[in-house]
Amino acid sequence: MGTRAWALLLVLCGTIFLEGIDVAMLAVAIPSIRSDLDLATDTAAWVMSAYVLGYAGFTLLGGRAADLLGRRRMFLTWLTVFLAFSGLGGFATEGWTLIVARFVTGVSAAFMTPAALSLITTSYEEGEQRNKALLVFAGTAAGGFSLGLVIGGLLTQLGWRWVFFAPVLLAGALLVAAVRLIPHQPRTAEPENGERQNAERQNAEPENQEPEKSPGRPRRRTEGFDILGAGTAAAAMLLAAYAVIRLEHGLDGWQLTAGAALAATTLLVVFVAVERRTPTPLVRLGILRTGSVVRADLGALLFVGAFFGFQFVLTLYLQELRGWSSLQTAIALVVLGCDAILAPTLTPRLVTRFGHAKVILGGFVLAVVAYGLFLPVGMDWSYAAMFPTLIIAGTAFALAYGPLTIAATDGVAESEQGLASGLLHTATQFGSAIGISAVTAVYGLASSGASAGSDPDATLSAFRAALIVPVGMVTLGALLSSFGLRSRTKPPTAGAPAAPATAAPATAAPTTVAATASVTGAAIPDPSANPTRQASS
Repeated sequence: MGTRAWALLLVLCGTIFLEGIDVAMLAVAIPSIRSDLDLATDTAAWVMSAYVLGYAGFTLLGGRAADLLGRRRMFLTWLTVFLAFSGLGGFATEGWTLIVARFVTGVSAAFMTPAALSLITTSYEEGEQRNKALLVFAGTAAGGFSLGLVIGGLLTQLGWRWVFFAPVLLAGALLVAAVRLIPHQPRTAEPENGERQNAERQNAEPENQEPEKSPGRPRRRTEGFDILGAGTAAAAMLLAAYAVIRLEHGLDGWQLTAGAALAATTLLVVFVAVERRTPTPLVRLGILRTGSVVRADLGALLFVGAFFGFQFVLTLYLQELRGWSSLQTAIALVVLGCDAILAPTLTPRLVTRFGHAKVILGGFVLAVVAYGLFLPVGMDWSYAAMFPTLIIAGTAFALAYGPLTIAATDGVAESEQGLASGLLHTATQFGSAIGISAVTAVYGLASSGASAGSDPDATLSAFRAALIVPVGMVTLGALLSSFGLRSRTKPPTAGAPAAPATAAPATAAPTTVAATASVTGAAIPDPSANPTRQASS
């Protein structure tokens, strides 16, 4: 790649880095924010959950909007919104202001991140060049989250408001560079019905499809925008995200959780009916018949969910049971960011030699080993005893996350790259929320006994029970990803461009990883319900 191509890639990767540090820094700063603004526990929890709700609720719409309304336009517009509302959070003096700021920031990430990913997949030629760009994107996401933990700890010492102001400075620099580097894209005509049907056939058989060469602007929609589909999709995703977040409460208020889930399911059925009948669907349902895309998205949901769930339990173990400070915990977890180095260096070589499917499966197997090693965690484990789990988990992320991202977009028509990116980020956001909520619910149920709050051994047993969740998720993901081996019998030859992937994907990282996302989309533990926390603080 030339200098300008690398500069464009760095700007687009800077967006996912921005999202990663934004989520991680807030996770570290939330105790200080709660103390300074005198927030109730549930309000503090919603400061975190609001971001997940906005991100997961609008990612699908955001991905398709990039295809239909312009990737450059969506990227620049929502990066500006991200900048503005991050700054608003820094000036907040009330809990509701923070919640609104975090919700809109999540919505802006839902539009901005798929636009960035689809700009990469349409600006770099499919094969070795695009794979390299996507692996750099994946490594940057993880690096942003890992560095965000440390940076957040340092900035919180200066004042928690800097956790909101620092992303404003980075977003401003990215916006200036993006205006100069992202080219204006010419419109292309909307394909006729026969051409659209042919594109659907190509998507159903991605191995036979030739990649489109021009990044292009969205095709003209001669019959209008799918307003009803957009509305029902956003409402269904919002309610589904809310139901997932409420899983953290276990059986407490289960009627509300069940009601939200039922309403989300009903709206999803309505959405499918609308998309089947409209001449210009927001989501072409045929893309869900592409096995590699579905397998990739489900793999991303399970892998990212397990990663964030494990990290959340580990953070509670170190801070609530062991009494480590937030800065000590952040520094200890930096080793998880080794994937920021391995993803753009080691992973491309493995993908070239063995193919996507085998590398993804290898990542899942390493994750099973990493989380399994931590199951017998003791009360006085040294950092040396924890280190093997941390380094193996980081390596697993490097092997699985980038190839999953490639597989989720490979073989998809250029006009639907935003949609494919939106599906991927929707999966990762729901995965992070499910992982965190599930481990929180299991921990709450396991520690609900009378002695669980005051007996450190009972609390440790509850942590061990919660750790079963990420182990189960990556085990299921390994089984799912093994099906991808059947669709790729020959790895690409060394030095040759990689063939279209048929295995599965994974930001948010942290995206958002992001997910992301949402390292503490679960409820902040209530000090009054956990004497161990009081003792450690």
